[in-house]
Amino acid sequence: MTELKVLLSRDEIAKRVNELAAEITRDFAGEAVIFVGVLKGAAIFLADLSRAVKLDATFDFIGVSSYGNRPSPPQELKAGWDSTGEVKLTKDVDQSMQGKNIVLVEDILDTGLTLTYLKKLLEAHQPRRLKIAALLDKPSRRKMPIQGDYVGFQIPDEFVVGYGLDYAERYRNLADICIIPRE
Repeated sequence: MTELKVLLSRDEIAKRVNELAAEITRDFAGEAVIFVGVLKGAAIFLADLSRAVKLDATFDFIGVSSYGNRPSPPQELKAGWDSTGEVKLTKDVDQSMQGKNIVLVEDILDTGLTLTYLKKLLEAHQPRRLKIAALLDKPSRRKMPIQGDYVGFQIPDEFVVGYGLDYAERYRNLADICIIPRE
């Protein structure tokens, strides 16, 4: 495998996560918040974000999978992959969301298919307020008209790993967000 190129350093990420936490603290001043992390990629972002927020905050997790004929990892890296748009819930939240302030935490806002699905699903729980926090936004790939309320970084259409994002389940533990060159 070719060498990874750092796109966002751990220091840049930490600074931006703290800025997002300050925005969330301001927007929900004096109120409790439930952070709902999308497994698995958002786990590290959720942990850092929730610790930096100065509110009464708890968290929960939700899991989804996308359908489609996923190529082998090398083929996906070279040509990319688009799901069919069918999203399946693999793990629902464990607590009631009704009347609560929810921040849906995702690692990357890409096509928008998954977040559109999750937003509708969580809105059915009748939360008081529902906001979306995405560490990364890749608007060039958007298929659904959805935006994050709290967005860390807008990035180009590159294959990125680290800080929770993976390539065939590898590289999630990297502190930086890196680009895997497509050759």
